[in-house]
Amino acid sequence: MAKKSAVEKNNRRRGLSQRYAKKRAALKALIHDRELPPEDRFQAVIKLDALPKNASPIRVRNRCEITGRPRAFYRKFRISRIALRDMAALGHVPGVVKSSW
Repeated sequence: MAKKSAVEKNNRRRGLSQRYAKKRAALKALIHDRELPPEDRFQAVIKLDALPKNASPIRVRNRCEITGRPRAFYRKFRISRIALRDMAALGHVPGVVKSSW
């Protein structure tokens, strides 16, 4: 089980990135617009830099929904390999069966 503080920190980052997503997208569009004068684009860069660093979606870490484990994460199921194995063994994941040959 991961530390509760690490999981909560990641949840705060996820919330911040969702809250600032539209504002970040608008500022990035201004920055990449070559038709605007350089001064306006530079002001957009400054405004983007003024946003909280944890509002960037790149800072959100994929974590297991069950255990909070940050590694060996399956995006399709949103859980770690260990939790997937346990759930599949119990029959909680539809269509996943233990292989044998």
